[in-house]
Amino acid sequence: MSVRGVTDSIAIADPDDPRIAAYRDIRDRDIVGRDGLFVAEGKVVLAMLLASKAYRPVSLLIAAHRVPQLADLLATVPDDTPIYAAAQPVLDAIAGFPLHRGILAIGRRIDTPDADTLLARITGPANILFLSAIANHDNLGGIFRNAAAFGTPAILLDADCCDPLYRKAIRVSVGAALLVPFAKLDRGEDPLALLERHGFAPIALTPSATQTLARHRPAPRTAVLLGAEGPGLAPALLARTAGIAIPMAPGFDSLNVATTSGIVLHHLAQAGV
Repeated sequence: MSVRGVTDSIAIADPDDPRIAAYRDIRDRDIVGRDGLFVAEGKVVLAMLLASKAYRPVSLLIAAHRVPQLADLLATVPDDTPIYAAAQPVLDAIAGFPLHRGILAIGRRIDTPDADTLLARITGPANILFLSAIANHDNLGGIFRNAAAFGTPAILLDADCCDPLYRKAIRVSVGAALLVPFAKLDRGEDPLALLERHGFAPIALTPSATQTLARHRPAPRTAVLLGAEGPGLAPALLARTAGIAIPMAPGFDSLNVATTSGIVLHHLAQAGV
């Protein structure tokens, strides 16, 4: 295989070059939702993008001084994917801020299963997540990172969740947003009916529950329901599921939702050992 990037990179000298328009001012805007494209940033995330079968790189934009250092990684870039290279000042001007990592890519999601299709792919025992109204990109990225760490095969999101392919969510997830399969439910779709069809027993994390996580004995196929910090899960969902609490110090019942996901997924993983 030829070493792409060293011999085939395309020099960009002008920040206004139309070929790199998608990378311009990425701090102030995001291309999520525009033809299924997203921004990947950093070496680790780029490596996951290039290795993934669910995503495909559209183009790369690399700081010129980093191209030789990335020769092995760039050798895996598909031949029809342009690799642009720019001097660091030009790259910073394109991005709209100092881009210390010096590595950007535009990716496209090519595997977009609906929730039914995604769950049908899962065979045997498994622990999955259902997220409701998680609108903070840091929290969403942290949840995906935890899910990857504990082998979660799927994450379902309701219509009020933010997009896992937002640049910041991908970065916080350390690329796990490109690793853990996910699907978004339509507004009004019943998540509990969906989970029941595929044999998943739901548990709802809520501080008001009387049963604690330590005493919970999970089903072989378990779906963990997590809501936004503050309002939590909707009362209608809580009324139809087994509530589980993580005990905390007296007088305090607030736990970051990403942290909660890590605690619960670790518990479920240990229970399945």
